[in-house]
Amino acid sequence: MGSNTTEAHPIIANRIKKAIKSGLKVIVIDPRKIDMVKFSHRHLQINVGTDIALINAFIRVIINEGLYSSEFIQQFTIDFESLKKQVEPYTPEYASTITGLSPLDIVTTAREYASSNGSMIAYTLGITEHHCGVNNVFDIANLALLTGNIGKEGTGIMPLRGQNNVQGAGDMGCLPNQLAGAMSLTNDEYRSRYEKEWNVTLNPQAGDTQTRTFDRLEAGELKALYIIGENPLLADVHLNHTKKLLEKLDLLIVQDIFLTDTAKMADVVLPAKSWGEVDGTYTNTDRRVQRVRKAVESLPKVKEDWQILCELSTIMGYPLSYANSEEIWDEVRKLAWEMYGGISYSRLDREFSIHYPCPTEDHPGTFIMHERFHNQETQVEKSSFVPVDYTPPLELPDKEFPFLLTTGRRYESYNTHSQTRYYAPGVKVKQTEETVDIHPEDALKLGITDGEVVQVRSRRGELTVKVKITEQVVPGLVFMSFHWSETPTNVLTLNEYDPISGTAEYKACAVAIDRI
Repeated sequence: MGSNTTEAHPIIANRIKKAIKSGLKVIVIDPRKIDMVKFSHRHLQINVGTDIALINAFIRVIINEGLYSSEFIQQFTIDFESLKKQVEPYTPEYASTITGLSPLDIVTTAREYASSNGSMIAYTLGITEHHCGVNNVFDIANLALLTGNIGKEGTGIMPLRGQNNVQGAGDMGCLPNQLAGAMSLTNDEYRSRYEKEWNVTLNPQAGDTQTRTFDRLEAGELKALYIIGENPLLADVHLNHTKKLLEKLDLLIVQDIFLTDTAKMADVVLPAKSWGEVDGTYTNTDRRVQRVRKAVESLPKVKEDWQILCELSTIMGYPLSYANSEEIWDEVRKLAWEMYGGISYSRLDREFSIHYPCPTEDHPGTFIMHERFHNQETQVEKSSFVPVDYTPPLELPDKEFPFLLTTGRRYESYNTHSQTRYYAPGVKVKQTEETVDIHPEDALKLGITDGEVVQVRSRRGELTVKVKITEQVVPGLVFMSFHWSETPTNVLTLNEYDPISGTAEYKACAVAIDRI
C-alpha cells in the first residue's frame, strides 16, 4: 500500500520479485500503475487519499463473513466492538464510490488477505504523507490485529524505510520524545539512567517535531536552527514559505556532506564525512544492526558527525570525549541494555548482523517481533483496536485547478538529489531532469505533446517542467518527484500536516497545467 517499491526500495523489491517466483501473491494498492504492478496478482488503482475507506471496507467484509481470528481477538485485543461499529457504514459499494475500485475487487482482496496462511502489509510514504497519515497506519494495524496477522513468520506490518539508517537514527534519539535506545524520554526510570551516566538533569518534556519547530520559527520564538543531513528548502512542502522562514533566522547552521540548497543559505556550514568515510553501525528496516567500516579516506578537515557534535559540546561547556564510534555504541548498550546489551562490535564482526531486542551476549536476537501474541502461556498487555473514519484530501481539484498532483521518488535519483546528481563518467542515466507525468487523454485535451515544456501552478506557486505522457497515471492525476532543484516541485505542495505526527500532506494538492 502506498509504496512504489521498485523505485524507492529496489533491494526489497528484488526480494519480493524473487519470492513471487516461489508462489508469493502480491496485491498492489496504488493510484499509479507502478512497475510492481507487472509482477502483481492484482492492482487496486485507488483514488489518492482514500486508504481508510478501503481498509474499513476490508475490515467490514472480514467481520461480516466471519474471517477474523476470534481466538486471537479475545486473548490479545480490546475494543473490537468499537471497531465493528465504526466500519459498519463502509460497505464494498459505499467504499467503491470513494476509492474508485469495484466492489468485487474489494471483497476478493479482503477474503484473500484474511484467508491465507500468512499475510503481510508493506507500506511507506503513500500512507504516511497525508493529513490523516497516522490514522492510515492505525487502520493498517486494525486489519492485521483483526486477522491475527502479526507476530509470526510471514505476517506483520512492514513500514519500509526510505534510507539505509532511518530506523537507526530514530532509535538513537533523533525523535523528539525518545532517548537513545528508543527509550521514552517521559519514563522516569529510563531518564534517570541517562541523568546518572551523564551527570545532568534532563528535561522530561518531549521536544518539537520539525513542523512545530517551523511554526515557532514563524511566530518569532525561535532564532537559530541547526540542521544535520537534511535539505528542507527542497524537501519540505510549500517551498517559498520554507525559504522565508529560514531567511528570518538570526543564525542558520548546516552540517552536511554537500553544499545543498539549504546549506547555501546558511551562516555556517560544517562539512561532515560521508557513509564511506566512517565507522559505526546501521539499523535497517527490520531492526537488523550491521557494522559499517571506513572504505576511503576523507578530505582534510572533514570530520565525522559525532566528532563535530562532541567538539561543539566541549566548547559550550560540557566536555564530550570519545576515542571512536565503538565507545559511543558501548555507552548506548550499557544504558539501553534491553535493546542492545548483547550486540557488541566483536559479535557483529563474527555474526555480521543481529536483530534487536538483544539484551545479552548469549541472546540470539529477535528475528520476529510480537511473537508473544501467539504464546498462549504468556500474559501480555492487550493491544487496542483504534477505529478511524475516512476524511478526504484537504485540497481537491476544481474548475481553476483541475488536476490532482501527487509526489514521490524516481528510481535513479535520491531525495533532494544532493547525493546522486553527480555521476561518474560512463554511468548512463535514464532520467536527467524532472517531468510532469500526465495521462494521454489529458494531454490530448490540453493540446500538449510529449517533451513539451508547460507551466504547472497551484495556489502556492508555479514552475515550468517538461511533459511525460504515460498511462502510469489515470486521467485527472499528475505525478512529479522533488529531486531536482531546477524544478522545485514543493513550491506547489500543500502547507497542511497530520496533527499527530506533523507529517506534511505531500500526496495530494490541486494544480493547473498550461501551455506556454
